[in-house]
Amino acid sequence: MLVDLRIQNYALIEQLELRPSALLNIITGETGAGKSIMLGAIGLLLGNRADSRMLFKTDRKCIIEGQFNIASYQLQDIFESEDLDYDASCILRREISPTGKSRAFVNDTPVTLETLRKIGANLMDIHSQHDTLLLGDAVFQLNLLDLYAGLVPTRAQYSNAYRSYRKLEADLKTLENQVAQANKELDYHSFLLTELEEARLDNEDQETLEQEVKQLEHAEEIKYKLTQALQSLSESEYCATGSMKEAATMLGQISAYADSFKTLKDRLDSCLIELHDIADEVETAERRTEGDPARIDELQGRLNVLYNLQRKHQVRDVPALLTVRDGLRQKVGSVLNLDKEITRLRKDTDGALATVKRQAAKLTESRLKSFPKFEKELASLLADLGMPHSRIVVQHTVSQPTASGTDVVSILFTANKGAQPQTLSKAASGGEFSRLMLCIKYMLADKTALPTIVFDEIDTGISGEIAVKVGRMMQQMAKKHQLVAISHLPQMAAAGDSHYFVYKEDREDRTVSRIRELSTEERIREIAHMIAGANPSENAFQSARELLAMRGESVAA
Repeated sequence: MLVDLRIQNYALIEQLELRPSALLNIITGETGAGKSIMLGAIGLLLGNRADSRMLFKTDRKCIIEGQFNIASYQLQDIFESEDLDYDASCILRREISPTGKSRAFVNDTPVTLETLRKIGANLMDIHSQHDTLLLGDAVFQLNLLDLYAGLVPTRAQYSNAYRSYRKLEADLKTLENQVAQANKELDYHSFLLTELEEARLDNEDQETLEQEVKQLEHAEEIKYKLTQALQSLSESEYCATGSMKEAATMLGQISAYADSFKTLKDRLDSCLIELHDIADEVETAERRTEGDPARIDELQGRLNVLYNLQRKHQVRDVPALLTVRDGLRQKVGSVLNLDKEITRLRKDTDGALATVKRQAAKLTESRLKSFPKFEKELASLLADLGMPHSRIVVQHTVSQPTASGTDVVSILFTANKGAQPQTLSKAASGGEFSRLMLCIKYMLADKTALPTIVFDEIDTGISGEIAVKVGRMMQQMAKKHQLVAISHLPQMAAAGDSHYFVYKEDREDRTVSRIRELSTEERIREIAHMIAGANPSENAFQSARELLAMRGESVAA
């Protein structure tokens, strides 16, 4: 419920404060006095786009602030989802700077406009001419019918099932595209994998192969050098082993004279043993070293295979080739696994679609049951509002599943006896549209959680007794919802629990809009002016008193 509204520096409003009652609040005033301006300010508070050109004084910022009592509206989850502290008293504030920069706050916490809209939508419902245009929209009509029938929870269950189905359907389509692309590449990847598999790379040592090739290619030179080394070590007249053996004999002859000589001899003996071992290994290597053109060709062919694979896959060694091979194994194998995943997803998608259709059928059955009651109740209300021959028909067709079900509805209407109902855009005039929307709002009053409803001249096109009935209808709605209604009709003005008057005040430099709550005597004068114009007669004053008396307000004679 709106407790307090403050507007500063907006359009013709320098400063304005409104503290509406919890019931029916009527706002009247001459055309152009600022009633619609105030409504525009409320729209900004609920997240509408801002324009710095609407500033009253261009060098000061505009501030619009609304305080709401939300203790009984169960909005804690919304505040939690937006990471905002919850309090039973909620303050929305909107600021527009002279540069056009806009800022929004909820309980003094900066928020985005989207967050402001989300919270504001749960605090106020503004009905304007735009709503009468929306009434002709099929989706809007279906939403109204679901709200009337109390099908919001059932529709939420369906919507969850539909979202799950669409996600599975999207996942399946993505996977099918992946498989189609993978199948295009499968032959090529399979060829590359086969090539790498046939190369038998697992135990390959490229460095050893390259070394063996190098030895075979230089076998003649190696054998000659080994022969020369063997001659120097053990086979020539002055070979190393012979010279070392002779030196060891000399040291042995003097080893009895000093321990150090014996130590030197022992060390030389050890060297001699190592030298004999080296000579034996050189001799063995020399015998084994032979040129082998066939082996060279074999090894070179193997290395060429490795080099070609490395160039093709742009890697430098065998371990990198093994990584490429393992990756190709995974790609080729994944195509086969994707087929299994597609089969599973198709099964899940079909199951989800069956659930959607099952819940859609349940939703359709409940909707169809509610249509006759909706048609009858709306027609009855319209008859009370001066359209006794009006007829309402909810036209229904079935479509493929959508986010709102499989039902396509169109509310058909005629106000004339014997005429065939047509779509609202063809059959309803502006005044009829307004009365239709009022009746629908009245029917939904017990079913909607919106605490404050604002009507902007919803009484357009009506007068007399019908206006009295509209006022009574609003009084009934106000028992459960705070209402604010902008009106030009005296009957509506008299129906309010509180009556606010918007007027212009001319200053030396400019005109400003103001608003004040009227006392009983002031209400009588204002209603009399609405009845008879600027100079009302005593009869107009008496009529004003009678109108106020109809709602039980004590008036002076």
